[in-house]
Amino acid sequence: MDGRPAAGTSTALLAGATGLVGRALLSRLLAPERKQPVTVLARKPLPATAARDPRLTVLVGNMAALAGQAGAIDDVYIALGTTIKVAGSEAAFRAVDLDLVVAIARAARGAGASRLAVVSALGADRRSRVFYNRVKGEMEEAVAALGYGSVVIARPSLLLGDRESLGQPTRSGEVWAARLLGPLLPLVPAGVRPIEASVVAAALVTALDQAKSGTRVLSSADLQRLGRG
Repeated sequence: MDGRPAAGTSTALLAGATGLVGRALLSRLLAPERKQPVTVLARKPLPATAARDPRLTVLVGNMAALAGQAGAIDDVYIALGTTIKVAGSEAAFRAVDLDLVVAIARAARGAGASRLAVVSALGADRRSRVFYNRVKGEMEEAVAALGYGSVVIARPSLLLGDRESLGQPTRSGEVWAARLLGPLLPLVPAGVRPIEASVVAAALVTALDQAKSGTRVLSSADLQRLGRG
């Protein structure tokens, strides 16, 4: 379903629905027991099978601009992310994982959103010497300062899921983690254990439903616990 939500309807906004965690988030947000309408911001139309739910609106185009035009919003979920290899350069990576994430969160806040959930990464730290971790840390700091009543930040370990079905390139670290650890996964400490994207999504929705004032950072161990509860 394309178009804008009806005026006065409180909506959950999702950016990144075509990604591994984003796809799982969309499924979770459109679960039968949930009644809240969902608006997806996307660069291109979703597959037809994903866009049939009457609660779903898909806005295609400039996601940062559309975030400020999506109607009455309560909750915002941002699951955007790339890799330097896919992006092509550190600058291009930064444009997605920092600039675009913050721009969407800022626009949604300006439109009245009060609760925000963002997917970051294990090791995020604005002071890190590792570029990837540093950018994630800068993103976390920026979104936490936008004035949301509640912010939930997820820091998952290596993600497990079917990227191929999304038309995404596989990530070697995720592939090797799944192959080498296999049945040993339950023995790996929860804080660093590879985690299913569906578990991350379930944990984020639960955490935002329960969110109190302030910023809550969920470690990968927290995500394992909340997402399987």
